[in-house]
Amino acid sequence: MTTLAPVSVALKFGFLAVLYLFLLWVVRSALKDLRGGGDRIPTHPGGVPIKGEAIPADATGLYSASTLHSADVAHRAPKLVVERAPGHDPGMIYDLDGDIVLGRGERAEIRLEDPFASSRHARVYEQGNIVVIEDLGSTNGTYLNEELLETPRPLHPGDRVRIGDSEFAFEVD
Repeated sequence: MTTLAPVSVALKFGFLAVLYLFLLWVVRSALKDLRGGGDRIPTHPGGVPIKGEAIPADATGLYSASTLHSADVAHRAPKLVVERAPGHDPGMIYDLDGDIVLGRGERAEIRLEDPFASSRHARVYEQGNIVVIEDLGSTNGTYLNEELLETPRPLHPGDRVRIGDSEFAFEVD
């Protein structure tokens, strides 16, 4: 019986060592993801992998900058139309004049009564002749055409913006 005690203690310490190494690995991986580091495939701002051919900087998954005549979107009364959002009626229109913040907070120009929205969740702004959407480091993310925004992206007529259970359509007159 005395020969099993040291083996049992060694197994317990070995198990604890493996457990702590696993936890350390999980924390390290989470921190790497949060910092944006790690071994990533180089991509264009639209999230498309770089393969040798030039892709326009404002190309999204659905649209190419060279195929749309949206170069002057900012000067054609851009707006967000509510598709569905808690506390908003479908069809409500928000004109996008200047720098607009969407979120739950009191300082947001478009207030969202959505439990999945951060106080300052996303912003929409004009950059040159285009309208751009940017996630402001929200907890649950901002989606453009069901793709998670990782960098600021241009908006094109017909694009869908989703924040939690709130969904908007981007339109121009």
